[in-house]
Amino acid sequence: MDLKNQQKELILNAGLTKVMWHLSLPAILAMVLFGLNAFMDTVYIGQLMDEIALAGVALAYPLASIMMGFGAWAGTGAANLLSIALGKNDTQTQERILGNTTLMILITTAIFAIPSYYMAEPLISMMGGNGQVLAYGVSYFKTTLLASPFWIYGLGLNFIIRGEGKMKTAALMMSYGLIVNLILTPIFIHYFDLGVAGAAWATNIGMLIYCIVGYFYFYRRKASFSCDINSLVYDKTVFQSILKMGFPGFILTIMSLVQAIVVFNAIVGVGNDTDLAFFAAANRILLFIMTPLIGFMRALQPVVGINFGAGLYTRVKDSFILFTKTGFFIVAPFWLMLTIFPEASIRLVLPGMAFSMQDLFNLRIYMLVLPVLPFVLMSMTFFPAINEEKYGSIIGLARQLVFYVPVMLILPRYFGIDWVYYGSTLIDLAVGIWIFLVVKKLFAKLKVPPVPSKPA
Repeated sequence: MDLKNQQKELILNAGLTKVMWHLSLPAILAMVLFGLNAFMDTVYIGQLMDEIALAGVALAYPLASIMMGFGAWAGTGAANLLSIALGKNDTQTQERILGNTTLMILITTAIFAIPSYYMAEPLISMMGGNGQVLAYGVSYFKTTLLASPFWIYGLGLNFIIRGEGKMKTAALMMSYGLIVNLILTPIFIHYFDLGVAGAAWATNIGMLIYCIVGYFYFYRRKASFSCDINSLVYDKTVFQSILKMGFPGFILTIMSLVQAIVVFNAIVGVGNDTDLAFFAAANRILLFIMTPLIGFMRALQPVVGINFGAGLYTRVKDSFILFTKTGFFIVAPFWLMLTIFPEASIRLVLPGMAFSMQDLFNLRIYMLVLPVLPFVLMSMTFFPAINEEKYGSIIGLARQLVFYVPVMLILPRYFGIDWVYYGSTLIDLAVGIWIFLVVKKLFAKLKVPPVPSKPA
């Protein structure tokens, strides 16, 4: 077997359970390490500094995540297009993907990073920051922007490698940068006395390493498709396909920012800095538990895309169901632990804070959405992987603009801060029902091609 096509053949022909674990385990490990970095940043800042610094970073983090959103836009768009092209054996499209992706990354970096650096203070203020919280947020955000090209380019390249089905390779590359970040963060915060900027510099250095490793993978022609890492081209059809197929991932990032703005402002409007720190800690715990699911999402994408490109629609549907069920069984124990022992969980992040019974109840309510998330996240990967990205875009926009904005502007103001948690969970449960109906419709649309009759 051609070693370069080994992953493709595995995805097309091996048992789905074997395919799932072969691709998912390295992706899960990489995302757990990624989540551990974000979680440990929170722990380091909470332990080595204070809750005010943690609140400032919490306000800046969604803005900094826009860089990840741009990388995901280019990367997931290219990965989805590549997976389908691999399934179809469309070598012409494969050759044009990398140059168009690089062009898109350069454009989006310039559009976002430069204006954001000079508008950092009003942006953090818009998120609800003021006083010392604002100062911490601006310091963290401006420092991350200095390395934005590395954030976006490194992530984009890694997504393309995942689109080949090479999850182990992509995970190994990611781990280099993440381990460096994990080691440097407490050193820069505490020993170099750089504060929250030290946490950002540690991440920047990790992303630089991540970027360099990805570049040399393509430079040394390790990819399973023909490409030139130093090319910079514009092909209208390919470029527009990348834009279209990666847009749902970008929308999720931007709409998460919208969500963060309305939620943080809702908390600031009816609560205080301690309430903000509590929500930030609860949200980081949720994101950390979600990291295995995101690993499953990354692994599902090439499985669905390559099989869809090859016309193996029954295999497409079976893989979606298998990944969703397995994701549920993975998160269920964590959900039960958080429900039974909420205080022990939140004290990992905020060791010196006093919690009321209502705080702990709110944490339970906020985590109630965990059993539904495997289905929601796999669906948002499924839509663009079968060239039905419009559903992901519509649902992502509606979740924030139709549901989150009015709910967070109205309910906490009139009924108290508890409705930040109640409202979030009710919205996600409603969106889960909507997604179920869409998936059911698309399953019916994926007709199994007729098996040609054997000649007599």
